[in-house]
Amino acid sequence: MKSRPVNMKSSNIFLIAILLIFLGAAVILIIAMRTDPIKEVLSGEQLLKVLIVLEDEGRPLSTNIIAYYPGSKRAAMFDIPGETGLILRRLGRVDRIDAVYEEKGIQDYKTEIEGLTGISVPFYLVFNLDQFVRLADLLSGFDVFIPTPIDIQTEEGRILLPSGAVKLDGDKIRTYVTYSDPLDQEGEAVGRKQKAVLAFFRALNDNSGIAFSNSIFPVLKSCFRANLGDDSLKVLLEELSKIDSERLVPQRVTGSLRVVDGKTLLFPFYDGQLLKDVIRQTIAGLTSDDNAAQERIYAIEILNGTKTQGLARNTSELYQSFGYDVIRVANAESSEYDKTVVIDRIGNETVAATIAQVIQCKNIQTAAVNPSDAEEYGTETIVDYTIILGKDFTGRFVR
Repeated sequence: MKSRPVNMKSSNIFLIAILLIFLGAAVILIIAMRTDPIKEVLSGEQLLKVLIVLEDEGRPLSTNIIAYYPGSKRAAMFDIPGETGLILRRLGRVDRIDAVYEEKGIQDYKTEIEGLTGISVPFYLVFNLDQFVRLADLLSGFDVFIPTPIDIQTEEGRILLPSGAVKLDGDKIRTYVTYSDPLDQEGEAVGRKQKAVLAFFRALNDNSGIAFSNSIFPVLKSCFRANLGDDSLKVLLEELSKIDSERLVPQRVTGSLRVVDGKTLLFPFYDGQLLKDVIRQTIAGLTSDDNAAQERIYAIEILNGTKTQGLARNTSELYQSFGYDVIRVANAESSEYDKTVVIDRIGNETVAATIAQVIQCKNIQTAAVNPSDAEEYGTETIVDYTIILGKDFTGRFVR
């Protein structure tokens, strides 16, 4: 009996078909296993951390980290000044941190900022100023609050901005984030840029029905760069648009100015450890069940109970870094305090403990003042907490 010849062509086609089936199944499995990075954060009730960069002509005009907790819609915002000075690993020299952005780009810039702050920031959004202006016009303007009217004559011309809660169109928002006023208090220019970014997210929320539609979102998306796919980017923006900006306290890097190679650089206090402590405590507050410490900005007075000159003033900078409002710095009635004490004048033990933790003070006393006794107690009625520094205070911590 003769054996039937094998049809090699048919066998090859059969093997190829099987291979294609396996490849198709593998692709489907891989796609099924892939997770949307934003949805993964949201489903796990984790903090959403995003680097927001507003640039102009290739240099960061404003850089902020936004840490957002979806469960409460609470967020914190940390400004990273471009003139922040440190040893830049990506450049191998001491320089401004924004030099990394100019020379290496956003990814290396993000890495340097992660090292500076001590936290991982997985996502970024980058706008250039022209794109930001376009977004303002696309979203029918950004709502900001301007405390007093602006009327300044500059080399470029006269700057006029009205006071109050105003809606600024693209041209006005450009002016708002770029103008400088010699009468600005420390941090005011930074605050304007932070307010403008938050106003963008509010405008997204106010116009969400249109902004996130299939016809308009591609236009919005073209106005910035991000390290996310289209679907993930939409989810990210939808979440950030829900930020409770009324309860957000913007913060910034604080430090001392020094001139290095002809450049004035801002070196963070305590070799950057203070900044890491501020961020760690603030983020812990966002995810805490007890949000009392962040319900509002608390007013503090700091009194020097020692003979060390400048101790209260330096400590006031420390507390301002944590977002507290230091309304009075002075000497205590005595310069012989052995122990540092935090005096709680509003009867809120949780906040008192948080304030004391900044300097690791365990000596907390309660001395609530009745507002009706204003004439007798004077400024104490507008102070929430008094800190009297004693001999056990090193300048950073209580021994």
